[in-house]
Amino acid sequence: MPKYIKLAETKSTNTYLKRMAALLPSGTVIYTYRQTAGRGQKGNSWESEDGKNLTFSMLLKHPGIEAKRQFYMSEAVSLAVAEMLSHYTEGISIKWPNDVYWADRKMCGMLIENSLDADGGIEYSIPGVGININQERFLSDAPNPVSLKNVTGRDYDLEALLHKVCERIEAECSMLAHATQAQLDALHRRYLDRLYRNDGQLHTWELPDGSRFQASIAGVAPDGMFTLQRPDGTQASYAFKQVKHVVGQATL
Repeated sequence: MPKYIKLAETKSTNTYLKRMAALLPSGTVIYTYRQTAGRGQKGNSWESEDGKNLTFSMLLKHPGIEAKRQFYMSEAVSLAVAEMLSHYTEGISIKWPNDVYWADRKMCGMLIENSLDADGGIEYSIPGVGININQERFLSDAPNPVSLKNVTGRDYDLEALLHKVCERIEAECSMLAHATQAQLDALHRRYLDRLYRNDGQLHTWELPDGSRFQASIAGVAPDGMFTLQRPDGTQASYAFKQVKHVVGQATL
């Protein structure tokens, strides 16, 4: 079972846990309701009103997967969050690689950091997760945030939700250490079934140079590479941040 350590305040739960990782057992969860400098993918910041949301990091030691297969960890964590939230509302999906969405709006972001051992395996992983729960107004320039309360109109017990989601994360990730290829394939299929905009339709995408094009999602490989198919049938694969999905005037 996860072991919980609550901080009154911290800049980043991931940064705090990385400093303490050698001294703490696997399954340790560092959480706070006042995170002052939360980090997202590629250095992005994460807005969280004090006392309203879940901001936590979890230490997973020796998950038993090679570094080249680390995307399975990302799939497992994002599925755990998405499936927990789906108990409270419909319309929950995963936006590649691991954001969790309600409709076209972002409810959860995460940053998964891995430390490698001398043999090229993963010594430990630290998923850092921010889930918008009870916050009603968002003041940052993020284009599309939403909270569970925005969707359902209800307030939620943060401690209860924290325990539910962390138990799911631990259960999903503990499977990885001894998973057969069939089990990993099943995990990947579950991820694809939850994938945002995996509907076969054409959507607008943007490259780093600002150019845009129409394409449908052709798939996500087990290593996390994202493949799009243009109307002429040509396909191209992208790593994270090499392409963005455009909704209206916003890139998501």
